[in-house]
Amino acid sequence: MNKKNELKLMHPAHILSLILTFAIFWIAIPTLEAQTSPRFKDWPNTDFENSVIELSEIRSGGPPKDGIPSIDHPEFVSVESAMEWLNLREPVIVLDILGEAKAYPLQILIWHEIVNDMLNDRFVAVTFCPLCNASIVFDRNLDGEILDFGTTGNLRKSDLVMYDRQSESWWQQITGSGIVGHYAGIDLDLLPSQITSFEQFALAYPEGQVLSRDTGFRRNYGDNPYRGYDDINNVPFLLSDPADSRLPAMERVVNVSVNGKHRVYPFSVIDEEPVINDRFNGVSIVIFSMDDAASALDERSIADSRIIPSATVFRRQLDELQLDFEKRDDGNFYDVQTGSQWNLFGQAVAGPLHGKELVDVTNGVHFAFAWLAFHPESEIYSSL
Repeated sequence: MNKKNELKLMHPAHILSLILTFAIFWIAIPTLEAQTSPRFKDWPNTDFENSVIELSEIRSGGPPKDGIPSIDHPEFVSVESAMEWLNLREPVIVLDILGEAKAYPLQILIWHEIVNDMLNDRFVAVTFCPLCNASIVFDRNLDGEILDFGTTGNLRKSDLVMYDRQSESWWQQITGSGIVGHYAGIDLDLLPSQITSFEQFALAYPEGQVLSRDTGFRRNYGDNPYRGYDDINNVPFLLSDPADSRLPAMERVVNVSVNGKHRVYPFSVIDEEPVINDRFNGVSIVIFSMDDAASALDERSIADSRIIPSATVFRRQLDELQLDFEKRDDGNFYDVQTGSQWNLFGQAVAGPLHGKELVDVTNGVHFAFAWLAFHPESEIYSSL
């Protein structure tokens, strides 16, 4: 009997089974390719079948797994000691947890991208993606498991793809979401942080600690390996999709996120409005900004780079008071209701409200293309 006649005599259920077998095979090909691709060969413990994204969106950024080494045993020095090598205008990520404050200079983070640390018994991951200008801090305690993060060497929409060493799941840095592996679909908790100049940190936290250059690695700390990258006329690195046309791709923005909705405030507007009193999704907010920090992505030497604004975001509601803020001729921030003076960290430093602190609003400073690539539904703020 020839093969043609053989097929005719097969039971319909057998034919259906054969079709399903081939269908499953072809559906599985992308996963099989991902698992055998050179880009994924160092990930035998990552469950690529559990993914909430298309694996084709992952692109190699150049370095291999841990080719950009995270700092896993950070050392710290005093503010006074850091002044010996850290210019006052250099940008730092500021993290304050229950009164313990640390500064993480971008001149170090630009070479490592992740610091696994602990403040006041809170396990944290301090992250910086130079390509997206995204500095974000996460809680490493996930349902009782302490995760340690490293770099995959891969990018998605030009943003850093991290991994945790416990499950080797992959995480999107700008969102804090698990995208591949055991933790796919899980979100890390974000912790409030700010980017300001080292000088502002030193004034607000004279007893604070500063991440040391003693990292265990030899790097040209103080140099910027992405010279000129933040030129507003530049194009994002390895961004496959068209950038959102509402703003220049490389314009810095402050995102404000309230109850699942997002609004971005372009720096071109912030340059004209150093204090923005606004209301978004039912919450009254204020944005403080001050031209005080060097760009980490401009000149070869960060200390010699152009000055850009530092911007921070807080709720305007303080106990029973709703405050309105202004920036006066002396360059300081004041609330209209009591005349108290405030700093960039939302702390009242003089006046009737001295010692009070405003509550942070979830926010971050990023390049417009990066934030809008992951949150295209975001509103764009414009001045009246």
